[in-house]
Amino acid sequence: MPQPASSSASNAASALAARLPGLVLQADHIAATLFAGQHGQRRSGSGETFWQYRQALPGEPANHIDWRQSARSTHAYVRETEAESAQTVFIWCDLSPSMAWRSDASLPEKQDSAILIALATAALLLRNGERVQLLTPSGPAVLPHGGSALERLALGLAQLAASPAATRHALPPSSVLPRYAHLLIVSDFLCAEEAFQTCLHHLAGRPVRSHLVQVTDPAERTLPYQGRVRFEGLEGEADIDLPNVQTLQQDYRRLIEARTAQLTALATRYGHDLVLHSTDQSPMPALLALHTLLSGHTGLSGKGGRRS
Repeated sequence: MPQPASSSASNAASALAARLPGLVLQADHIAATLFAGQHGQRRSGSGETFWQYRQALPGEPANHIDWRQSARSTHAYVRETEAESAQTVFIWCDLSPSMAWRSDASLPEKQDSAILIALATAALLLRNGERVQLLTPSGPAVLPHGGSALERLALGLAQLAASPAATRHALPPSSVLPRYAHLLIVSDFLCAEEAFQTCLHHLAGRPVRSHLVQVTDPAERTLPYQGRVRFEGLEGEADIDLPNVQTLQQDYRRLIEARTAQLTALATRYGHDLVLHSTDQSPMPALLALHTLLSGHTGLSGKGGRRS
C-alpha cells in the first residue's frame, strides 16, 4: 500500500490520543441508539424474571419442574428465568502499524474505525451490565483511574498505541486468556494465514469463543491505482514497484475475495465468526451484525446483518 506522510511513532500516538475523546462520544452515541432499540436479555439463567416454559429433559431434577404448569398438559415443564449474572468480554484492538493507514484524507484511518467499533461494543455491553476488559499482549490491561469505564478503556488504548511498534501485534495471545472467556478481536488481519489459523486454533482449544471484525480500507479491496506505483510496507515488508498496476486489478480482487472466504472458513471451522467493515462505510451495519452475534452469548439482543 502507498506509504502515508511520515511521522514519528510518538507523534502518531499523540495524534490518536487527541482524537480519542471524539471517538468515545461517537461510540457512546452509537451504543445509546442500539440500546434504545433492544429488548430484554432473552437467555436462560439464575435471575428472577420469568422468561419461558420448556419441556423437562430426561433426568431433570424434580425440584426444577413447575408442577402447576405441568398439570395443564401431558408433559412436564420447567420454568426458566432470564440470566442476570454479568459476563466478561475481553476486547483486543489491533494497533499494529498497518492499522495507522488510510488511502484518502477523507477516510478515517483503519485504527480509528477499529477503536470506534471496539468502544461502541464496549459501551453497549456496559449498558447491559456486562463486564469489559481490554486485552494486551501480557494479559488484561490495568486501566488508569478516573473517568467513566468507557473513558478508561479509551485511555488504555491510547497507552497501547504509544507502546513500541514491535509490541503491537495483529492477533492476541491465547495463553493470557482464562478458559471459557469471551473475546472480541478488531483487526485488519493483514498477517500470515498460518498465524491466523494457529491463533484461532489455540483460542478454540482453551476454549475461547471469539467474534472477529475485519477492518479494511476500500483501496485494499480494489487496488484503484493507475500507472507505475511504488508500494512501501508499513511493517518491514520489502518495497514493491509495479508498472501498469491497473492491469492487475481483476486478479487482485479475485485474490482478495479468496482470502476473505478463507478467513471466514477458518473462523467458522474453529467456532468463531467474522464480520466485515470497510472504512468508507458507516460502522452501524458491522455493529448491528456484532450485536446479533453477541446476543447469543451475553445479555445483548437485537437483529443485524453479517456484512457492512
